[in-house]
Amino acid sequence: MPNSLGKLFTITTWGESHGPGVGVVVDGCPPGLPLTAPDIQTDLDRRRPGQSDIVTPRQEADAVEILSGIFEGRTTGTPIALMVRNADQRPGAYDEMRNKFRPSHADYTYQAKFGLRDHRGGGRSSARETVGRVAAGAIARKILALAGGVEIRAFVTRIHDLAVPSAVLETFPTLAEVEATAVRCPHPATAAAMIDRIKQVRATGDSVGGVIAGRVRGVPAGLGEPVFDRLEADLAKAMLSLPATKGFELGSGFAGTLLKGSEHNDAFAPRAGGGVRTLTNRSGGVQGGISNGEEIAFSVAFKPTATILQPQQTVDLEGHATELAARGRHDPCVVPRAVVLVEAMTALVLVDHWMRHAAQNRTFKF
Repeated sequence: MPNSLGKLFTITTWGESHGPGVGVVVDGCPPGLPLTAPDIQTDLDRRRPGQSDIVTPRQEADAVEILSGIFEGRTTGTPIALMVRNADQRPGAYDEMRNKFRPSHADYTYQAKFGLRDHRGGGRSSARETVGRVAAGAIARKILALAGGVEIRAFVTRIHDLAVPSAVLETFPTLAEVEATAVRCPHPATAAAMIDRIKQVRATGDSVGGVIAGRVRGVPAGLGEPVFDRLEADLAKAMLSLPATKGFELGSGFAGTLLKGSEHNDAFAPRAGGGVRTLTNRSGGVQGGISNGEEIAFSVAFKPTATILQPQQTVDLEGHATELAARGRHDPCVVPRAVVLVEAMTALVLVDHWMRHAAQNRTFKF
């Protein structure tokens, strides 16, 4: 179903922006994993609104409740149900949107598909839905860390036309470096300029977008499938399923089209202690749809927030031209809070592929 992700480690998110709550059901989690609410809350706190003066002022504690699947601090192997209650609801701020479509938002397309929609903050199309993804991703991240020492990091590399120096793109910043500023950019000087830019556009009722880099190290060679479920294809699907995403690049991405094969190929060499490594990583850690053991490197592009506090030309439910002056509380830039979303989706894809790899190649030995 379209609200679910994964084949062996599956998640189904539920809930709307201004409904009673949002959450997720995680199925396929191995039994015996030590898991408590604080393990999940850490990532939810990084996603929640109201955490700084450059994001939406909506105040939500986003306190997770574990409803099933945990007994005496460990997973039981049965479905894990997680819930976060909505507290700071102001549906009246969206009354004008009941009959008018926000430009570049999902209002019109939801109406076209279903014949009705929840106009309160976008309902299901709101980024509030990602609470469930982050909660499930925290579980997946813990599995990866305990089972294979996998480390996942995402960080902001561009806001509007402000980008980090190219050398930063080759690094694997620490979590402390990423979290040092509200914009989650590990380059302090660029981060300061980014924060100023977001504040400037917010003051005019406008918005900006940006780019997030994803890095993963510790992934073994062999994860992914050769054809339709290539690892990069599933990563791309996961990232592009996030609200406001418009682009995905792995490794050299579009820049690789400017190189010749002799310049782009990653030469192989023996790895110290045995195995194979590459001397460069333009492949981004994936070749032929399968991980090669190198660091997985990708980027995700996010558009400017669609809901802005400026009058915009639109149409109403009857198809009449009109004007919309949006109200409500919205991020002037979604990118800083999306960092943890990128990490969560990465963890979910990797756990699912690792389990599929083990099921096919390790369980049965002939």
